[in-house]
Amino acid sequence: MIAVACSEGINIYCPRAGRFSFFNSPYFPHRNYAGVDIYPNLKFGESAPSPVSGEVVTIREVNYFEDRGFEHSKVDYLIILRSLENEERFIKILHVKPTVNVGDKVLVGEKLGSLIRSGFFDFWTDPHMHVEVRKPNDPIRARGGCRVKRLLSVSEACGNALNQGRMEGVVLESRREYSLIDLSCDLKYGIPVNVGERVGLIDGGIPHYGFFGVHINSTPKLGEEVKLLGETIGSIKSIFNGMCLAEAHNVKFGLNGRLIRLSLYLFPSKPIVKVIPEKPGEISLEKNTWVKLSVRRNV
Repeated sequence: MIAVACSEGINIYCPRAGRFSFFNSPYFPHRNYAGVDIYPNLKFGESAPSPVSGEVVTIREVNYFEDRGFEHSKVDYLIILRSLENEERFIKILHVKPTVNVGDKVLVGEKLGSLIRSGFFDFWTDPHMHVEVRKPNDPIRARGGCRVKRLLSVSEACGNALNQGRMEGVVLESRREYSLIDLSCDLKYGIPVNVGERVGLIDGGIPHYGFFGVHINSTPKLGEEVKLLGETIGSIKSIFNGMCLAEAHNVKFGLNGRLIRLSLYLFPSKPIVKVIPEKPGEISLEKNTWVKLSVRRNV
């Protein structure tokens, strides 16, 4: 486990073989620097390693989900822990069916429960834990979380942008819901984009969420354009501690000429690109085949 984020003196961890995201979600905390999703690279039903150290104070079932068009849990689970690093703050975790009980103490990496396919998810969403840091008098609401900072330094990863107009690689995995692409270029931690003369790493689901994040070492200007493969894909709307929220512009993405969506994250190890079809099963790719991704502005 590696510390990838922090808030109010509390460290949040991700497995080295996993990935994490501050912005790849349509929900309120991910538009407001108030949550991080930890993807441990496990299957639904497998045991989730706790991303924090804390004492369990509340467990409850939340929401009842009707049919989403795919198999999912009818309820989600809310686990509230009192942090062992800052006892004046609680930690809220979603999307895990707990095997712990109220009063249990859990350390980073210890089993918290089983990963569920929540009704909050869409058809392409992988198993993950949503993590927020909260004040004890307001631990549950969708709003009100403390801001979360990125700990993983992106300075080594932001030296070079992708070649103009070229994003190519090999299919690592392909299923009805999505495919994973290993890009041919030597990248670290994430997929680079240009922000003016600077380079940052993109984090988000585009264009389907209408916004995305950029992780960058310097502070860009509000309204500054974000470019991928030389094409403008959005503009900076807010900035917090080396992270930026960008509004997505009217863009389309293609894979071998087929329309797709991109799902992008940060990785403690080598990054990969997740491509999502408009509908499950719409794009069929063979493993180990070479593919090209493209981006263009709508006119």
